[in-house]
This record gives sequence, C-alpha cells and structure tokens, in this order.
Amino acid sequence: MSHLHVSWDEYHRLIESLVIQVRDSDWEFDVVLGLARGGLRVSDVISRIFERPMAVLAASSYRDGSGTVQGVLQISSSIALVSERLGPRVLVVDDLCDTGKTLEAVVAHLKAQYQDITDIKTAVLWTKKDSAFKPDFSAVELDGNPWIHQPFERYDTMTPGDLG
Repeated sequence: MSHLHVSWDEYHRLIESLVIQVRDSDWEFDVVLGLARGGLRVSDVISRIFERPMAVLAASSYRDGSGTVQGVLQISSSIALVSERLGPRVLVVDDLCDTGKTLEAVVAHLKAQYQDITDIKTAVLWTKKDSAFKPDFSAVELDGNPWIHQPFERYDTMTPGDLG
C-alpha cells in the first residue's frame, strides 16, 4: 500500500483550496455539518471563512488499530448545533472519501431524518480513486488509494504520560 504524508502547511493549503472551490461554485449553504472526527478541523475553517454556523455529527468506522482498521459504520442519532434548524441547504464536510460509505450513509441519514433539508452537498480534502461516492467538492482527487497520514494523527498513539 502506498502512503501519503501530509504536513500542517499542506493540510491548511488543501482546506483553503476547498474553500475556493465552494466559493467559485456560487452554491449558497446555510450550515456546515462537520463529521467528527476527521471533518472537524476542515468544517471549522469553512464555517469561519463563510461565516456560517457549524453543526457536528459523529460518524465513525475507523476505531480499531489506532484508527487504521475500518469496521462497522456508526452514525450518531443526534446533531450538535446552535442554530434553530439544520437546513435547508447543508454542506457536509469530512476529511476524506475513502470507500465512500460514510458520506453515502450520512447523506441518506440526513434526507431521512431532517425533512427541512432541501439541498445537501459534500466536501472533502481527498477523494480516493476507488471511492464509490463522489463528493461535490474535493481538494484532491487521488489517482490511487494511498493511506493518508494527516498531521494530527501523531496524537492517535500518544498518552498524557508521553508528554513528560
């Protein structure tokens, strides 16, 4: 398996590239829905730049092996938000689209559970070649399926005692 190592500078450049794509699309959205955990940093920046409220939905399938083994997808039954409603236009943000299962399931979940949503678009930093789901916005469409090492993942194996 190939590996892609990403620095903090590259990570932030990709977020800014994603913001430009969304801006240039002229699509207006009401709320940014960040998928925890990987999409939180990305959605926070998008929320700040576009001056839109941010909501959070926990969705996880990479819990085992310090986040390296994909298991059963779990989606939280509730969304954390401070605005009165989620819709009608929601930008769902995650860090990457690996197999596409998470974004596909989240979009279906939102459509089924939130009747006030009229339009959903998705945005990620990376889309892998073999992803079955194609996000509306992607900073990078990879020509392969590398394991992506993001800069914050150094904390996945760290304990408080490691800090001295």
